[in-house]
Amino acid sequence: MASNEFVVTPWEVRGRVDYRKLIEEFGTQEITDELMAEIRSLTGDLPLFLRRRYFFSHRDLDLVLKDYREGRGFFLYTGRGPSGPMHIGHIVPFYFTKWLQDRFKVNLYIQITDDEKFLFKRNLSYSDVKKYSYDNILDIIAVGFDPDRTFIFENMEYPKIYEIAVQIAKKVTFSTARAVFGFDTQANIGMIFFPAMQAAPTMLERRRCLIPCGIDQDPYWRIQRDIAEKLGYYKAAAIHSKFMPALTGPEGKMSASERETAVFLTDPPESIEGKLIKYAFTGGQPTAKLQRERGGNPEICTVFKWLEIFFEEDDNNLRERYLKCINGEVLCGECKLYLAEKISNFLEKHQEKREEAKEMVRVFKYEGKLAKEKWQEAGVKPIV
Repeated sequence: MASNEFVVTPWEVRGRVDYRKLIEEFGTQEITDELMAEIRSLTGDLPLFLRRRYFFSHRDLDLVLKDYREGRGFFLYTGRGPSGPMHIGHIVPFYFTKWLQDRFKVNLYIQITDDEKFLFKRNLSYSDVKKYSYDNILDIIAVGFDPDRTFIFENMEYPKIYEIAVQIAKKVTFSTARAVFGFDTQANIGMIFFPAMQAAPTMLERRRCLIPCGIDQDPYWRIQRDIAEKLGYYKAAAIHSKFMPALTGPEGKMSASERETAVFLTDPPESIEGKLIKYAFTGGQPTAKLQRERGGNPEICTVFKWLEIFFEEDDNNLRERYLKCINGEVLCGECKLYLAEKISNFLEKHQEKREEAKEMVRVFKYEGKLAKEKWQEAGVKPIV
């Protein structure tokens, strides 16, 4: 692969991603200063995810805001594929989703795609997927969503999703699915049907749906947008994030299959310092002397990027650290220790909330206001 090439699909991200080029290739739109100003006018502030352009691209976000201003409202949908334990890169978009729910006071549907992981991951058994589903749900609840406005459901449990998915599937040809997802003759028939399942939650309400997600998931919404109006629903809107870089370098994204590239939400907080010292890629010079003379390069530094994306809320502190780095006033080891302390503190709090979440699983899946409404609409009682 040439140095200027990259790959972004729902299942693979490789190379150093050129996000401006990706916007052109996917046919999305950049989140402009004007759109951010409108969000600020409606909510009173902007989260670091928008201020620092981590969420950078969209489809129909302007229409979502118009619907909200004019009283029609909207709803949120996002999800998680339970193929293993969650890491920092997985949870960051959920925090932005929480910000959206808190500011706009809207319903949120969180789809746990247990069927997808069982179909796509040959090494995962049904029992593996169910275990990871439960574990991942605990991490998601720990973010702090509104239990009466949030419904967390597993595809293999909630029957309404299948009812919607078959309507979608009837409108999507195999040639379309193959063109969008690259399916070949080795794909099992469940894989070919699955895009209809992932599109289905966009039709859980007769309002516009806004999906906060990584831009690698955008192909699913392209299919939905092709057929939604034929079924009497709005085209899905989306707001896309960049990728949390792997601990070991700026290319691709963090991977759960390579433990040294990631910090997992269940990692012992006391282990983080050692992990960062050993694995974290920086933009520093080979020696402390050269670092002080020439300065470092925060643009390629994983430590700085993690601070920028999630772990340094204060814009002035981040700017000061950037300048100290390029001027050689701070060493990479100091930055690693600074980030390690922030991650450790985050994990301590998250793991406390994760333990408390065990008492809330039934609420988010069955007993909260929105969850009850959706099970009643499905016309069945959940088996718990």
